[in-house]
Amino acid sequence: MTQRHLHIAAYDISSDARLRDALRVLKGYASGRQKSVFECFLTPAERSSLLAEVQGILDKDEDRFVLVRLDPRGKIRVRGRAVKPTDPPWFYVG
Repeated sequence: MTQRHLHIAAYDISSDARLRDALRVLKGYASGRQKSVFECFLTPAERSSLLAEVQGILDKDEDRFVLVRLDPRGKIRVRGRAVKPTDPPWFYVG
């Protein structure tokens, strides 16, 4: 089984229609989110698929999107009522 790695995805999208489309795509991959920032546990294939789907939505001149893989050796700290991200035993993408 391919290992999933924790990524943080964030966007800044100027069009409401593209924003809704991007939100729909990212909700399909995310295990947690806050506003326009998402926690995603992704395999390399899922990462490629997510990037391809988002690329098909965004306007390269008006919108911004970032997907960052977090170093698994780093310590995760949460503040307030935050819940530490975990990779569930099963994961549905779709």
